[in-house]
Amino acid sequence: MKQPAHFAEVFLNPGEYHFGKRNTRIRTLLGSCVAITLWHPKLHVGGMCHYLLPTRKRDGTDQYDAKYADEALYLLFREVAKTGASVQDFEVKMFGGGNMFPHVQSSFANHVGKKNAEAGRQLARRHGMRHMGEDLEGSGHRNVIFDLWSGHVWVKHNAFARVVVPPSAPIRWQPC
Repeated sequence: MKQPAHFAEVFLNPGEYHFGKRNTRIRTLLGSCVAITLWHPKLHVGGMCHYLLPTRKRDGTDQYDAKYADEALYLLFREVAKTGASVQDFEVKMFGGGNMFPHVQSSFANHVGKKNAEAGRQLARRHGMRHMGEDLEGSGHRNVIFDLWSGHVWVKHNAFARVVVPPSAPIRWQPC
């Protein structure tokens, strides 16, 4: 579908979510965080959440908080319910979960980005969602743009280059 002449643009900070209609573009910037997008191909509605951590211990009195994968998805599901459609009718895509410290050897195996990515995958399976695509893990950050009029998600992944400098080599700074 063609870009509308006028549309609302929403930028998500970490721990936020948004659900909107056809004339909406949702953007975010991710590092180790993960964004999950939901889009209904017939209704042209959808949303995105930007979570920081997989889960937390809740005592039952806490309000839901989109900083956590399970709670962010629950908040999106509440919006889905208002449309009268089933969650399984929505297309799901996931992005982010980058290792932001790849130069630290101990961060390779079980960094928070990896945990966030796996939490998103597990939640999608648990809820029987149509997982249409992902760009998860790796290193560096991602710019994500989600157009609700078409369901297209645009991602620019800026991975860290692995540079090895011998300990005896002098470091020379170059002007920009």
